[in-house]
Amino acid sequence: MIYLDNAATTLQKPAAVYRAAERAMLTLASPGRGGYPAAMAAAEEAYRCRETAAALFGMREPERVVFCMNATHGLNLAIKALVRPGERVVISGYEHNAVLRPLHALGTRIRVAAAPLFDPAAAAEAYARELRQGASLAVVNHVSNVFGCIQPVEEVAALCRERGIPLVVDASQSAGILPLHPEEWDAAFVAMPGHKGLYGPQGTGLLLCGRQPGSRPIRTLLEGGSGSDPRRPDMPDWLPDRLEAGTLNMPGIAGLRAGLDFVRRMGPSDILDHEQRLVSLAAELLGANPRLRVFAAPDKALQGGVLSFQVTELDCETAAERLAQRGFSLRAGLHCAPLAHDTAGTGERGTLRMSVSVFTRESHVRRLAKALENL
Repeated sequence: MIYLDNAATTLQKPAAVYRAAERAMLTLASPGRGGYPAAMAAAEEAYRCRETAAALFGMREPERVVFCMNATHGLNLAIKALVRPGERVVISGYEHNAVLRPLHALGTRIRVAAAPLFDPAAAAEAYARELRQGASLAVVNHVSNVFGCIQPVEEVAALCRERGIPLVVDASQSAGILPLHPEEWDAAFVAMPGHKGLYGPQGTGLLLCGRQPGSRPIRTLLEGGSGSDPRRPDMPDWLPDRLEAGTLNMPGIAGLRAGLDFVRRMGPSDILDHEQRLVSLAAELLGANPRLRVFAAPDKALQGGVLSFQVTELDCETAAERLAQRGFSLRAGLHCAPLAHDTAGTGERGTLRMSVSVFTRESHVRRLAKALENL
C-alpha cells in the first residue's frame, strides 16, 4: 500500500510511538489519582509531554498545554469558551466543519473572509475588511486540509491585536510542519490533533491556551473529576486542570510525546521542505496529464503537504476506488470542509486529495502519476 492520506491521519508512525503507547498501557495509571508509583509515573509522563510540546511551540508555561481528544475537541473548547449566540465571528473561506458546526450550533453570525486559492495577500485584506466592522472572535485555518493553501496567520494575528479581537488558530495541518508562534501571535487558543503532523496516536490532541482577557477563568465545555480540589462544586480555575475533566488518555499521551520528540529531532523546517518538494513534484507530474485538473500553488512556499485534483472523466469517489484497487490510499469527496470547496468552486464534484508525510517517498509520487495515466 502507498499511503497518501496523511491529512486525515499519519498511519505510518515512528516505531518509538508504538513502544511508548504499549509501555504506558503496562505501567501507567492515572495522574492525580494517587500517590503510588504507577500514578506518579503517569503524572510525570503527562508533564513531560506538556514540556515537550511547550518547547516545540514556544510556550513558556507547560501548564497552558491542555490535552484533548483531537483538534475538533480543542476547537469546540476554544470557540465555546469565547463566543455566545448572536455574536459576530470572522472566519476564512477554508474552515473545516470542526469550526463551522460549533459556530452554527451556537447561533453566531458567521462572516467569511473569502479569498482565492493561494493568495495570502487577498486573504489578509479580506480579514481586514471584515474585522473593521467588529467581531467577537476571529478563526483562521493555518493550512487548508483540502488544498494545502497556507493562510497569512501572522497578518491576521496583527489585525486581531490592533482591535482587541480574540484569535483561534486551527493548526490541524500545520502543527509539526510549519512554524507556530502562539505567544507571538497573542492567540487565545491554537488547536491541533496529535495524530497528524505530530505522529502521535489517534484520540490525542493539544490545545495551546493564551492569556485570556480579564480575570475570569476560561469557560468550560466539560465538567467532572480533575484529580485536584475535589470539594469545590465547579472546575478548578487554573490550567490545565480546568479544561481536562475526566481520565486522561495516558497511552495516547505517551505515544504523542514520542511523536513530538520525533518531530523535534527531524526538525519542522526539514519536514516542511520534504513535503513541499513532494507536492511540487506531484503537481508537475499530475499537471502534465490532460485528464486531470490540479489545484497547485504557483509558488511551492504557499502550499503545505496537501494536493487536490480532479479526474475529468470520473467522479472522485470512483477514481479513489480504482486507485485503492491499485494499492493507493487517497481521500475523495468534500473532506469535511464544504466551505473550502465552495470557495474554490469544487463543491459540486469534490476532489481527490493526496497528502504526504516524512514517510512518503518520491517513488510513491511517481507511481501515483503513472497509475493515473493508466486509470
